[in-house]
Amino acid sequence: MTARPQADLKPNTREHESIPLVEPLVKPLGFREYDARWRFEREINLPGMRAVGLGLGTLLHERAIRPTIAVGHDYRAYSSTVKQALTTGLLGAGCTVYDIGLALTPMAYFSQAALKTTALAMVTASHNENGWTGIKIGAEFPLTFGPDEMNALKDIVLGGRWSPRSGGALRVVTDMARRYIGDLTERAPLKRRLKAVIACGNGTAGVFAPRALDRIGCEVVTLNCTLDHSFPHHNPDPENMNMLEDLGRAVVRAGADIGFAFDGDGDRCGVVDETGKAISADKIGVLLARELSACRHGARVVVDVKSTRLFLTDPVLRKNNARIDYWKTGHSHIKRRCQDIDAIAGFEKSGHFVFRPPFGRGYDDAILAAMAICDLLERHGDTSLSRLYRTLPATWASATMSPACPDERKYQVVDSVLDHYRRIEARSGAVAGQSIKEIMTINGVRLTLSDGTWGLVRASSNQPRLVVVCESPRSRAAMTALFRAIDAHLSTYREIGEYNQKL
Repeated sequence: MTARPQADLKPNTREHESIPLVEPLVKPLGFREYDARWRFEREINLPGMRAVGLGLGTLLHERAIRPTIAVGHDYRAYSSTVKQALTTGLLGAGCTVYDIGLALTPMAYFSQAALKTTALAMVTASHNENGWTGIKIGAEFPLTFGPDEMNALKDIVLGGRWSPRSGGALRVVTDMARRYIGDLTERAPLKRRLKAVIACGNGTAGVFAPRALDRIGCEVVTLNCTLDHSFPHHNPDPENMNMLEDLGRAVVRAGADIGFAFDGDGDRCGVVDETGKAISADKIGVLLARELSACRHGARVVVDVKSTRLFLTDPVLRKNNARIDYWKTGHSHIKRRCQDIDAIAGFEKSGHFVFRPPFGRGYDDAILAAMAICDLLERHGDTSLSRLYRTLPATWASATMSPACPDERKYQVVDSVLDHYRRIEARSGAVAGQSIKEIMTINGVRLTLSDGTWGLVRASSNQPRLVVVCESPRSRAAMTALFRAIDAHLSTYREIGEYNQKL
């Protein structure tokens, strides 16, 4: 029997290593909006992960969901061990567990459909630094848990109110990688031979992405695709400028048509053009939305609040009567919103691309996104990606910047930021020399000024950080001025720390 988890155990103490069983450690803040993320051993230990498995199995039973679940893990030194602890808990809760082995998150989503399981649990910390672990969970294909489900799981686990059951069974699936790659590549090959550099940051995608893109007819050049859980070059994060700059140099050296950067669990994709310049995923989303809305005039498209305002102002999208819906950042939020409003696709600035039938199954898959971008280039003949990008109206955008802010305080800080700008709006004041045109509060604070320049401040869902993004349709100076104004206000909070990268 697993004891109720504690939140204050210290590793390598007598209490932590108590006989006969090590006490479960589960920090409450690890249960986030739509994923679970903990620093392994500091915030969750193996008995704690077993408790999470017991809690998840209990939640499935309580909601009358048939307790069959596909489970996979990413490539980190401890991920397989963490998955085994989670599996032990699931088995103790009476679940039938299908272990698909080393996997990408979209491969786990695919396995849920291929194996006809009702649920999935993917052990991954995605792009987080070494030392982190976590789980992405779903029980309603193709959707993943959102805040309601995560809070229900949290209540069961931290309350120690799981219900052990007999009847658990383990099934080891040895061919899921073959089936997943086969499904992705069961399509017409490219007619245009594209040379593509594939960068995986030594993360899990290195096993899968080069093989898939080679099969559809790309000439593949690999960059940091050898698995190495120490991530010796940089984190596998397609918003990380070090990763994108390395990829850009490799594209130029190889004389390639395009470069793709994949995150640690293969559900996000970054893009570099043939000149070595990174093109943000939201701008790629505008190009893809143009194509999709041309096929389906009046189609709905969901985008997250970090994304460019071009989704509203682009003349091609307006001509196609594309109906744009700005929504909460987060893969779970975007997938669910796409389903709820029958959108054809969903895009996030971080690199999540969601395609719904007939273009995809409704979940985010970075390899599928890379294929869609290859198809986009093929449809435009010999046109380069840089030339396609120049067909978009010009905007000047910042990178996604993330100042440190404790998990315990980040949401309160965002509320205070909203109050600050509400007060300015109420007295018809100015920000960066302009009046406030709109304040959007779907997810954080998205402030739009009179000339269309906008800035966002929100709490990161997965890390102890805030997220800051700015963009202007007028000039880089206007974008920079708004960022400086936002940063000046943030600097008044003692909780705010260093940014992960600069403007």
